[in-house]
This record gives sequence, structure tokens and C-alpha cells, in this order.
Amino acid sequence: MNKNNTIMNTMSNLTIVIPAYNEEEALKKSLPGLLEYCETKNWKIIIVNDGSCDQTKQEVSKYLENRILTLINHKVNRGYGGAIKTGLNSALTDYVITFDADGQHKLEDIDKLCAIMQSADADMVVGSRPLADRNDWYRSAGKWLIRRITNILMPIKIKDLNSGMKLYRTHIAKQLIPLCPNSMAFSDVVTLVFINQGYLVVEHPIEVNSRMGGKSTISYQTAVETVLEIINIVVLFNPLRLFLPLSFFFILVGLVWGTPIVLLGRGVSTGAMLLITIGFMLIFLGLVSEQLSRIRQELLRTSYENKQPRE
Repeated sequence: MNKNNTIMNTMSNLTIVIPAYNEEEALKKSLPGLLEYCETKNWKIIIVNDGSCDQTKQEVSKYLENRILTLINHKVNRGYGGAIKTGLNSALTDYVITFDADGQHKLEDIDKLCAIMQSADADMVVGSRPLADRNDWYRSAGKWLIRRITNILMPIKIKDLNSGMKLYRTHIAKQLIPLCPNSMAFSDVVTLVFINQGYLVVEHPIEVNSRMGGKSTISYQTAVETVLEIINIVVLFNPLRLFLPLSFFFILVGLVWGTPIVLLGRGVSTGAMLLITIGFMLIFLGLVSEQLSRIRQELLRTSYENKQPRE
């Protein structure tokens, strides 16, 4: 089978997962064209209505006679990540791509990401968006801060961590998403989880349109949640990377503070001893966290294997 045929097989074995919360206006404009395009490709579509307060459910229900479309309704809002998890777990194809309901993503870019997945034999392909509008300075600053913190705690090459357009190998995604949060931080964290578990994640440029409707739910609280979730993932997968630098910092400051006092014959500084003690406590705490991390990851792996059908 040549490369083009392999890509075509990938393309036909694909599900588009669309989390939707109060996206009635955008779906009214984009859904007819989306269905028409996907029918020609033989793609499946799963729209997860995440407890919307508007007419999102009714708008999607108009098209449920189409065999490629599935609508899943959450009675209450579970969050962006919660909606994506539902869609990924419901997908039956080998590949899944997440797609924002606001009409910003272009369907033509899916072909590009599929081609990259095949050529690189990747496990996830992230659609990297152009640089944000300079007028939207607070969001740009927030994304920059998240990238800087991430690179300190967990050096990676992916630039657009929170892109909503990601192509997954479905079986890997189903295995790893229990580690990801239900909030908007899902987009960032799922990429980090893939990387930390040794899966190949690559990035490819995509184009974006203006929102067709609805209102973004991203705020400064989203940035804070994301940073906390990134720290949580670091503690889960590599806790010593967080605890060891902190412990060495406290020990070093304690020594720098206390040594001159000892040399001057003034005894031992209580403050310096406290800092050194904290440093050693952090080392032991990191070692304990390392053991707990291995146990949790083993339990997750075993749980996933037990859920797989027996031959």
C-alpha cells in the first residue's frame, strides 16, 4: 500500500469530536457545511452538548437523521475537558480529532494533520495556530507565562499547548485521558501527558477563522487552573523534578545564612537550621511522591488493560 492510500485509509477512519457549550449561533452557521464536507470524506461526527443553556441541543437535533452525526447530551456542564473525554470515549474509529464548535477551525487542515501523523508515525498532532492578535495582550501574556512555567517544570518543544485542534490515536487517548482534568486546562495537560508517557507528539501550523458566534469562556482563572494542573502533572510523573530544586534552594540558602554566623563563633542560627531542615524534608517528600507516582501509574495501566476486550 502506497503512502497516499495509507493517508486515505486514515482519513476515512476518523471521528471529529466537537465539545459545545452555548454554541447555538455558531453551529447554526457551521453545522450544515460541516456535515456536507464530512459526508464526502466518510468521517464521523460526535457533538457533545455540555449542559448548554441555549438551543444548542435543539439546533444539532435537526440533523440527527444524518448517519454520520451523533449527539451526546450532558445534563449538567462538566467543563471543556469533560465534554472532550465523553466524545473520545464514545469514538469507535482509530483516529479522533477535536474541533472547536465556534467555527474557528478549518476542515481543510484535518487533511494536513492526518498527513503529518502518517509521515511522522506520530501519536498526537497538535494544530499550531498563528500568533495571537497583539490587541488581545492579556491572553497572549497568559499563554506566554504558561509556556515559560511549563518549560521550567517540563521542557517540551510544542509551542501551542492549548490548541483545541488535536489529532489523536484513539486507543492511546482513551488510556491517558483519565489523568486529565475536566476544565479548560485539558488542552494543555493532555499534551503533557502524552509526552511524559513516551508518545510522539508533533506540531503543524493551521489557520483559524474568526468566531462565528458564542462567547469565549477563557479568563485569568483558566490560566491559574492550567498552571496548577501542570504542577499536578509534574508531581504525578516526575515529582523529584519539582522537589529536588526546592530542597537544594532551601539547603543552599540555609548554609549561606548560617555558615558566616558559625565561623564568627556566634553559635548556630535557628533560622538557618530551619531552612536546612525544610530542604531535607522536601527531599524525603519527593522520594515518597516518586513511589506513589509509580504506584498510581501502574494502577492506571492495569485498570486500562482490564477494560480491554479479551480475545
